[in-house]
Amino acid sequence: MNKKETSHEVLDDTDVSILKALQTDGRISNSKLSEKVHLSETPCWRRLKRLEEQEYISEYTAVLNRKKLGFSVVGFTLVSLGSHDIKNTDIFEQFVAQSDWIPLCHCIAGGADYIVQVIAKDLDQYYDRISELRRVQGVTALHSNISVKEIKHTHTIPLSDTNLT
Repeated sequence: MNKKETSHEVLDDTDVSILKALQTDGRISNSKLSEKVHLSETPCWRRLKRLEEQEYISEYTAVLNRKKLGFSVVGFTLVSLGSHDIKNTDIFEQFVAQSDWIPLCHCIAGGADYIVQVIAKDLDQYYDRISELRRVQGVTALHSNISVKEIKHTHTIPLSDTNLT
């Protein structure tokens, strides 16, 4: 059995196979999962619970089709804060956490402090949301880019990486 350290835990080939199967189909039954990874159901279920407890699986969710739901505009905005004190960063990060129209935000290194993904139904709504973002205490500059075509959007992690198995 091939084992490598990942974080503080050990994943073997069967664990990786379980994770790969779940990335493909998060709703797979334990019965089908156990067949796929060549285990009986009880050991498969135990491994799955262990992977959940060790937080290799952070959540199960449905990925919604934003276009079908009317959100045709996606923008990526670079946000700069004037001061990097705890108060300003906390205020900004709390605003982001409470804004359901911001599905993604990363604190970044480089010419800005954050990159924020903004979704909107149309350009008017996008403008309103960017204006709201601009009014957050501590925000001094925004640089927005509108996506004109989505090339790739995935939630998968490359489990074929040689560091895992």
